[in-house]
Amino acid sequence: YETKVGFKYLGPKMIETKGLIGGEESGGYAFRGHLPERDGVLAALYFLDFMARTGKRPSELLAALYARVGPHYYDRVDIEMPRAEKDDVQRRVAAARPESVAGVRVIDQDATDGFRFNLENGGWLLLRFSGTEPLLRIYTEVPDRALVPALLKAGRDLAGLPERETGS
Repeated sequence: YETKVGFKYLGPKMIETKGLIGGEESGGYAFRGHLPERDGVLAALYFLDFMARTGKRPSELLAALYARVGPHYYDRVDIEMPRAEKDDVQRRVAAARPESVAGVRVIDQDATDGFRFNLENGGWLLLRFSGTEPLLRIYTEVPDRALVPALLKAGRDLAGLPERETGS
């Protein structure tokens, strides 16, 4: 299941569906049988337990995961978004219907929480306004590391914004 960002959405969905695990992009994870809220200590303990049971280092576990589901590469840029610009940017992105971004065909779009462009290669590009800061966040995750910078730039172009990031 996909929800809006935040455990205030994810926790109830976990309870409703008896979800085993839930997570969000900030690196927070929640687990069935525990609080439906992020818990970094429990996540670390589960990870250490998995290392102990398998005898593998984190790099080996990551390699095994990639062997099973394929690699993926992620990054995000945060762009300061003055209130005066937000509505115009939001309208521009909401109206965007690109056939492709950074040379990758867009197969569909989703507006559950922001504006996500799902890509033919299994990746995605998401433009989302922060709910807590005056920022537009542009995210991407794709199976080809070389596409990440081009997709982040394509997101900035879709929003019609010049280069001026606050960090990632």
